Amino acid sequence: MDTTVIKTGTEGNAWGGDSQPLKVSYGKMMMWFFILSDALTFSGFLAAYGFSRFKFINSWPIADEVFNHFPFLHGVDAPMYYVALMTFILIFSSVTMVLAVDAGHQMKKNKVVIYMFLTIIGGIIFVGSQAWEWKNFIKGEYGAVETKGGQILQFVDKDGHRVKLSDFVTAAPIVREQHQNKNGIWFYGEKELPTYTVDDVVSGFKKRSDLLIRTQILTEDGKKTVLSREASMDKLTNSVVGVVEGANLIKNEYGSTLFANFFFFITGFHGFHVFSGIVLNIIIFFNVLMGTYEKRKSYEMVEKVGLYWHFVDLVWVFVFTFFYLV
Repeated sequence: MDTTVIKTGTEGNAWGGDSQPLKVSYGKMMMWFFILSDALTFSGFLAAYGFSRFKFINSWPIADEVFNHFPFLHGVDAPMYYVALMTFILIFSSVTMVLAVDAGHQMKKNKVVIYMFLTIIGGIIFVGSQAWEWKNFIKGEYGAVETKGGQILQFVDKDGHRVKLSDFVTAAPIVREQHQNKNGIWFYGEKELPTYTVDDVVSGFKKRSDLLIRTQILTEDGKKTVLSREASMDKLTNSVVGVVEGANLIKNEYGSTLFANFFFFITGFHGFHVFSGIVLNIIIFFNVLMGTYEKRKSYEMVEKVGLYWHFVDLVWVFVFTFFYLV
């Protein structure tokens, strides 16, 4: 059987790598494919977060109470201020990346160097700020107690202001033995002991007649339910099984553990993308300094890494909206 070979004329073989679909280079097309697949991944994560929040909408933590810290302003209630600053810095780094790409199109090496450097600095500040947010979230600020059913109970005064455990609880002068692998149940070692025991909290609560308990259940106006003094005392003495300080994948002093799980996973996944973008930008930055793209007569690599950086910035806008604003 004879084999007929069809030629594509002057345009070359369509499958040989010579053609450019949509007039875009191979490298840029692959970057768009990667961005599309990554966008679907983030969409799945945020959709799962949305469904979980909707299911537990009456007990979800209030973002303004969780992310209310600001560097060097200890004790100042600044809800969302620092997160907003982080967002501005990341968006501004996207602007400098646009300027770097434009300077590359004009073959202006010095301007590309300046704008790439500013983009890298913005990314480093953002990642450092996100690490600082994680530190405060993990450490916690006020502390809480947990009931047998896994509900988180917080403490407020009669005006509704949060009260820290350290403001009314004193640790009893007793030595608590911590389980180790060699003597723990089922060979599991016990995690770090909380600062206070349940008995310490109950004793301190009884001494402060102005204290009340606030549950994680939200009222119709979006505020957490505050129990009466009698109901608070009953709940504290009959339902509480442990003290919670800070947040991790198992415990969360701010409310639902699911919130902490999604926060760590999604913001951590995005933070990894930003860190990867910083590494790529640094590599491209040094290539620019060495004149690699001047010799090639093209700064397309700057444009390709710029596409990735813009994608990371855009994803953060959605993460910021889902976690902090809605």
